[in-house]
Amino acid sequence: MKADAMTEAAVKAVLDQLAEVYVTRDLADLRAVFAPDPDVVMYSPGTDACVGLSEIQAKAESDWSQSEAASLTYGWTSVSAAGSVAWLATDADFTVKAGGHEKTMPARITFVLEKRGEQWLIVHAHYSFAGAL
Repeated sequence: MKADAMTEAAVKAVLDQLAEVYVTRDLADLRAVFAPDPDVVMYSPGTDACVGLSEIQAKAESDWSQSEAASLTYGWTSVSAAGSVAWLATDADFTVKAGGHEKTMPARITFVLEKRGEQWLIVHAHYSFAGAL
């Protein structure tokens, strides 16, 4: 079911925080948007599932070590929710600068978030690139 306006805004704010993490490469901010659960999961192209916050953090550190800068911008986004769970799909662009060259890659991302107290946290993320790399 389509999320109400308040839920949609709160969930999109988490996505904006995540996008900022790609720019700042701040591990504390990365940990703040994902649930600290041992079964939080992230799928990323070319890798096995990252299960647990420590594996998600390790994947981010590995990615960051291979680039000089990165950013994530969202396009079309659909947010749905039921109770304390929200799920969304978004078209996005990853822009990465590595070796002095900048490349933008279209992506499709899905997220599942859970509301804990007043905070929405990512419990599942799946990234795929929409075109050939």
